[in-house]
Amino acid sequence: MRTYKNPILYADYSDPDVVRVGEDYYMVSSSFTYIPGVPLLHSRDLVHWELINHCVKKLPFEKYALPCHGSGTWAPSIRYHEGTFFVFIPLVDEGILVARSKDPYGEFEWNMLCESKGWIDPCPFWDDDGRAYMVFAYAKSRSGIKHRLSLVEIDPQCRSLLTEPRLIFDGEQIAPTSEGPKMYKRNGYYYILMPSGGVETGWQSCLRSRSVYGPYDYRVVMHQGNSRVNGPHQGGWVTSPDGRDWFVHFQDVVELGRIIHLQPMCFLDDWPFIGQDQNGDGIGEPVREWSVPAGERTTGERAAGDGPAGDMPEYAIRQSDDFEEKTLGLQWQLQANPDAGFYSLRENPGHLRLYCYRNPGRENLLWYAPNVLTQIPQKQKLSMTVKLSLSGREDGDFGGIGMVGHDYGYAGLYRMGKGIQIRCYRGTVTQPMFEGEAGEKLVFSQEADREQAWFRLVLEEDKTYGFSYSFDGRNFTRIEYSFPLKRATWTGAKLCLWSCSRENRESDGYCDYEYVEIK
Repeated sequence: MRTYKNPILYADYSDPDVVRVGEDYYMVSSSFTYIPGVPLLHSRDLVHWELINHCVKKLPFEKYALPCHGSGTWAPSIRYHEGTFFVFIPLVDEGILVARSKDPYGEFEWNMLCESKGWIDPCPFWDDDGRAYMVFAYAKSRSGIKHRLSLVEIDPQCRSLLTEPRLIFDGEQIAPTSEGPKMYKRNGYYYILMPSGGVETGWQSCLRSRSVYGPYDYRVVMHQGNSRVNGPHQGGWVTSPDGRDWFVHFQDVVELGRIIHLQPMCFLDDWPFIGQDQNGDGIGEPVREWSVPAGERTTGERAAGDGPAGDMPEYAIRQSDDFEEKTLGLQWQLQANPDAGFYSLRENPGHLRLYCYRNPGRENLLWYAPNVLTQIPQKQKLSMTVKLSLSGREDGDFGGIGMVGHDYGYAGLYRMGKGIQIRCYRGTVTQPMFEGEAGEKLVFSQEADREQAWFRLVLEEDKTYGFSYSFDGRNFTRIEYSFPLKRATWTGAKLCLWSCSRENRESDGYCDYEYVEIK
């Protein structure tokens, strides 16, 4: 029997939702103001995943030209209806955006379903009679409402609301902080699966009713119990081709964000039961290991290593990059909406050119910069090595690598007069929301005699990281400064590349990156 181990993805694909089409599974996640947004992943066995697309290439509001931390695209949902993929995406400050495509690998069209501040976690549902609904929750920070779920009828093409929302559940007494609802129907019952109790310490709840508007009965269907998985949180239910039920959800591990778990699921007396009852209290708990869902091999390669997983599909999230393609790899996201002035893959083929961009709005710190190119770490311990060349034109032109979070660090080459320096900075965020507030200090500087160097960031399992540099790509000198790993706003820490005019001058300087190697 083939088995898998949780987590299936030690990476920050938070607020996951899943759907199966034939023998293919698709998963979406939130991304806030990291653009392109709403990653779309594909699998054939629910265990091995590949990143195939983003549902939002650019957010349609002017404010996202600059970082707006904590805003943007919150928890999405994905459904497949009459040959079309629908992804419901809450923009917490603007409204509900609907992205749609017949091809998950192609372009997604979008429309604003409604303007609504503080409506979050929307999920569409098409009933047997053809009528369509959307269940959603509320962000207290925007709406003043918490713990509640509402249901509203929408047109079946998901372009407008047909009714006023109706309150269907108030969890203040029995299920505080209920959010992330996902709606389903089975055996004549309407089900809403939702997390309650908060991200770090909560549990999975379920509502059940014979009527779409309720009243709904309530039950806890999974909690931490005696497991090591704190607050098994928001996710989605999917059925494999062999008829087995599964639940994909996240666990908050703080510094590296919300990682993905897969749980077996079944029904007892027409109530869902998720995980395995390990402490005898009658409630499911997250499993560490389980048999693999039914699926097909999709490659002729065997998974690395010996053992029961040896014949699973060899899917992996791409991390390293040699910049040989004409478009930026899917693993990269900017800290704000993309702009043609941020980078080029054509000016120096086989290289990523990041321009020494100035921030016209305020001091040019990494936390404020829209042109920071980020990537989600895929494991607890890793190294990122880059080869770069700085063509600095003005004092303060900089190019390097770093880690984004509420306490962050970056290192690279810095133009000063006619010379080049190795520099390393530490940043501290004092206001993590929206435009935010941060401060930076120089923690290391040294004269360099060339414009080309290798830089390496090493993340350790003790949740610290540091930098080193080299002038030959073989012998690295460690910068004697250790950084604490800290999460970003609503996300885990992110690896990054950044080139800028740190003195905020107009400059035609740039930094060319020959490759990024992550292992």
